[in-house]
Parts: sequence; structure tokens; C-alpha cells
Amino acid sequence: MTALSSEKKQKKWTLIELLNVTADYLAEKDFEDARLNAERLLAHALGMSRIELYTNYDRPLTSDELAGFKALLKRRIAREPLQYIIGETEFFSLPFKVSPAVLIPRPETELLVEQVVTHCRNSHSDEDEIQILEIGTGSGCIAIALAKNIANAVLTAVDVSHEALTIAKGNAQAHEVDVAFHERDALKPWPPEYLNMFDVVVCNPPYVSFSEYESLPPEIKNYEPKVGLLGGNDGLEFFRKFSNILPTLLKPNAYAFFEIGERQAASVRNIYSDTGFSGILIVDDLAGKNRIVKMHWNRSKE
Repeated sequence: MTALSSEKKQKKWTLIELLNVTADYLAEKDFEDARLNAERLLAHALGMSRIELYTNYDRPLTSDELAGFKALLKRRIAREPLQYIIGETEFFSLPFKVSPAVLIPRPETELLVEQVVTHCRNSHSDEDEIQILEIGTGSGCIAIALAKNIANAVLTAVDVSHEALTIAKGNAQAHEVDVAFHERDALKPWPPEYLNMFDVVVCNPPYVSFSEYESLPPEIKNYEPKVGLLGGNDGLEFFRKFSNILPTLLKPNAYAFFEIGERQAASVRNIYSDTGFSGILIVDDLAGKNRIVKMHWNRSKE
């Protein structure tokens, strides 16, 4: 970074000077929300809030503080996601710890939570318990948001990654919610205690195709876990493989909710219609893109 290069090592930087120079530099490098990136990096480096940066705008940084900030900035310039550098992000108005072991929660996934919350409040409000299963929990953000917003929900969440479950369990503990986390490959046979057990299954599966994966921004492609993103050649591999497993997990008159890619609605509808699901509803996100599939299972236990 030119402004922090060796010829200016002796300069005493104040918070506001460093913020301004960093924001300008990141903007020149085509970073979105350059000012916000600069604020969050400096606040994290100093253990301050973003507001405190401005209420202490004329405070000079020590040489150690400057070195620490430069180390963080170097990572961001290499396109490491801000959320991984800081170790935290927000989802559904709740803070969540994240690491490279888990996908970074996306704003569009909040629509998935909203759909499940609305369904449970409309259809299960009079019941003592709603058994909900989340597949591929990652950071636990979906399961935890559901637990915080559905009073009678009993949450089970699975993931194939032990490291991801460690993050998820820590997040659940921080939010003081009870979620039963289990390490499990959802595409392999499930033990008897899970069969015909759930009123709702919710999943944000890997649905990125090979071609889409190759064109992803470096923040995603180079840092986020590939297993949570890549859905095979056409992005539909998980949906196909899970289609025969999902019915075995559901009670009669249960529902399943998936997040999908914007061009996958027709294909996912066909896959699950052929499996015996009905009332398949496609919900668009705020950008008008197909984003959520809601579907009804009304078969009796076999």
C-alpha cells in the first residue's frame, strides 16, 4: 500500500487519516464498500467499535497498532473475505462467528429462514413441538435463527464437517439456544431414529455448477469451502441424490424448504415432483430471482 510504504514509516497516523487513506486505496482497487471495509478492519485491529473510531478520530496509532492493521489490510488486499479476517458476520440481525471451515452467511439466505418461520407460525403454532432438521448447517446460522424465532421448535442440524460443527456449536452456545448438532453425511443412509421424524426439513445445499464456480469472485473461489458451494456439473447433484432420502425423514403432511440457484427452479420442481412432492412453490428474492423452493410431503408412512 503506497500510502503506508517505507518512506512514510516515521509518520504518526491518526485514526481519521488512516481511515481516509485506506478507504481511498481500497476504492482505487475496486473493492465494494471501501469505507466500510476500512472502518471494520481498523476497528477490529484496535478492539474498538466503528463509532469509537470517529469519537477518537485524532488519536495517533502506536507502531504496534499500525503494524497490526497493516497485516490485516494485506490479507484483505489479497481478497480474503472481510468476515474471515474479522472472524464474525451478521445474519438475521444476529452475530455469528465464522472461519474458512464454513460458508459466509448470505443476505439472500435470510429469505429461507423467513419462509420457514412464517410457515411454522401459520401451521404449527398450536403444537407443543415442531421437529425441524437442517441439512448442512455450516456456521449454524439457519438453525440458530430458527431457534431464536420459533418458540416451539426442536432443532436438529447436521453437517459432514467436524470443523464446521465446532463453529456451529459455539454460535449456538453464544446465542443460548438448544440445537442438537450431529456429524453426518446427508447423502448416506440415515439411522432409524431419524426416519419419519421431522415436520420441516430446511437446507441451503451446494448448488453452484462447475462453470459458475470457475467464474466466482476470488473472495469466494479462493477462500470459502468448495464442498459447500459446488453442486456438480450442472449444480443439481445434491438435489438429485437427496430426493430419495428426503421422504424417509419426513412425517406425513411435512414440508421441505431449499435455497436454489436462480435458474434451477424448473429442474428442482421436476426432480421432487417425480419423487412424490406436491404443492411446490417457488419464492423470489428481493432481486426478483428464484431463490426458495417450498414443497409438501403428504404421503403416509410406508
